[in-house]
Amino acid sequence: MRDILGPILDWYDSGKTFGLATVVHTFRSAPRQPGAAMAVSEQDEVIGSVSGGCVEGAVFEAAKEVMETGHPSYEEYGFSDDDAFAVGLTCGGILHVYVEQVNRRTFPELREVADSIGAHEPVAVATVVNGDGKLGARRVIWGDRASGTLGTPGLDYAIDDDAKGMLAQGLTGQRHYGLDGQRRMDEVSVFVQSFAPPPRMLVFGAIDFAAAVARVGKFLGYHVTVCDARPIFATPKRFPDADEVVVRWPHDHLQEVTVDERTAICVLTHDPKFDVPLLQVALQTPAGYIGVMGSRRTHDDRLARLREAGVEEEQLARLHSPIGLDLHARTPEETAVSIAAELIQVRWGGTGQSLSRTEGRIHGPAASE
Repeated sequence: MRDILGPILDWYDSGKTFGLATVVHTFRSAPRQPGAAMAVSEQDEVIGSVSGGCVEGAVFEAAKEVMETGHPSYEEYGFSDDDAFAVGLTCGGILHVYVEQVNRRTFPELREVADSIGAHEPVAVATVVNGDGKLGARRVIWGDRASGTLGTPGLDYAIDDDAKGMLAQGLTGQRHYGLDGQRRMDEVSVFVQSFAPPPRMLVFGAIDFAAAVARVGKFLGYHVTVCDARPIFATPKRFPDADEVVVRWPHDHLQEVTVDERTAICVLTHDPKFDVPLLQVALQTPAGYIGVMGSRRTHDDRLARLREAGVEEEQLARLHSPIGLDLHARTPEETAVSIAAELIQVRWGGTGQSLSRTEGRIHGPAASE
């Protein structure tokens, strides 16, 4: 829903009703992951996508019906290769889509949710989408408060606890409970959509490559910071795509920044007086990615200096250096693409090989499976 939030808020604020279809579960090679959404206005305007085109027509009709009746629906779209005219996914995957009517009455917290997303305040929206519970019941969970109910105090308590854990990990997906929140039962299916703040990308070294990395980082959804100790190079004008540009010694800045498992640290300085103290700090953090630019000779020299500084081999093994996948990149933009490719590969566990040379699922397992 984050991708289409702006347009649907215009409808919402003007008092209009619209249909909202959300992918709540996938199986096998589905084209979109849980959280992907499509909205349909009363004037038949369509925003967003749930499948990249395979079942959009059917979802459009379901959204129109839900707008008219006010009754939400839970749709399943599977493989349709046996019938060229059937509605389904030619990729062989399965999509579960929840379709609901949205307006100020049915979703009174939407504006507050949007404000939290805009302020980078973590918020989760939990909705009963299937089973024996109250279909469409919704609860919105923040770190310090909650609004709405899923039907019973026990279910509210269970979802509050689970949603906060999912927010901490940036996870969106479906959970199953008993009517009173029992976790080992599956009478009620609840879809939890997490709107965690964007992950951080920390780019150290105000060089041309950093400008390209900042650009691709924003494209991937990161909150991008560029940091360098040299004020003549670290200027907002040189890095228009960065959310912030910091003039400070890199290791000093990193010591004061919140770093979690979703954080990507890109060290592009390839200067020992910056790299070594910075990497000593970086390797003490839980960052999910630490990439360092430089030739193989520079990398070997860097490792030797870090060993002399007392860094253990287990920590050194976390470094992605030389940074990026082997694409034979030459320009700053091509290098940024190779770094982005490695970031995605590390995040989702891909092989980094050409898909034409691999077998099995293309998209990999979804977080909700």
